[in-house]
Amino acid sequence: MHELAFPLLVGLILVALAFDFLNGLHDAANAIATVVATRLLGPVQAVAFAAFFNFAAYFLTLGFPELHKVAETIGQGLVDRDLVTPAVVFGALVGAMFWNVVTWLKGIPSSSSHALVGGIVGAGVAHAGFTGIQWTGLNKTLIAIILSPLLGMLLAMLIMLVTSWAFARAKNRTAEKSFRFLHLLSSAAYSISHGLNDAQKTMGIITVLLYSTGYLSGEFHVPHWVAIACYIAIALGTLSGGWKIIETMGSRITKLSQHQGFSASMGGSIMVFTASLLGIPVSTTHTITGSIIGAGTARRASAVRWGVAQNVVAAWIITIPASAAVGALFYSLTLLF
Repeated sequence: MHELAFPLLVGLILVALAFDFLNGLHDAANAIATVVATRLLGPVQAVAFAAFFNFAAYFLTLGFPELHKVAETIGQGLVDRDLVTPAVVFGALVGAMFWNVVTWLKGIPSSSSHALVGGIVGAGVAHAGFTGIQWTGLNKTLIAIILSPLLGMLLAMLIMLVTSWAFARAKNRTAEKSFRFLHLLSSAAYSISHGLNDAQKTMGIITVLLYSTGYLSGEFHVPHWVAIACYIAIALGTLSGGWKIIETMGSRITKLSQHQGFSASMGGSIMVFTASLLGIPVSTTHTITGSIIGAGTARRASAVRWGVAQNVVAAWIITIPASAAVGALFYSLTLLF
């Protein structure tokens, strides 16, 4: 157990909630890019819509507590929880926040999830070396970096195929009206899955901090007040928007119809819900980007602006090592005080 004065503990929890807020701000585009790009909702309406369903994820977990496995992976599945100190938590959070701010300012849809994973791993290695790394949890997260956008792309293409066949004989006006409604439902589902998976990352950080300082004991579990605080923080962040990234996600990669928007958000939500059940801190950014590309490719490959997509992928590749380096740096700085 590591001693930490109560005011410092509160301060560190507030830093974690600030990261959660920034996560929502940074990743707002994930949930609403398709509805904004297709003009199904206006930007302000879309942000409020996404924020509402981000918080609604909390009520889903009351009925299905097994959906909180992601918090366990972040809290004890990447670095041995007995080796986590307040300084490690501080380094992890600052490393992740630094990378989020840099990519947000540049309008690059990088992954807040993998920025936090990088921050945890970097600070953890700086503290205890590679012996503290939980390779099972880290490996499944790294595998998800590759699989989540690919599976999201394939799901979106499959949904496009099936629904095109289902509406083949429908009148254009009837099909358009149906897809507008389905797109709204799928966007709500994606917003719930986004809040569910992403808010848990901060829950895991706060919970392991409480364990390391002796404020929690026994089996790893997320207190209800921590869960509620994290869902509120991410919803408020989403409410603040992330307009530069929304532009990249919603229109610069490919132009979307209501049919494609529905297919992308439905494919993405299936992937993220599945990842939550498996306890994988998947990147909602990676997933929806792959789904948007899949929906665009289903129309024709030339509909996708592959140069923009390549820039997005480049940001993914360097996210974990960049945030890990910053996390290790800020952990090292705490040793000077």
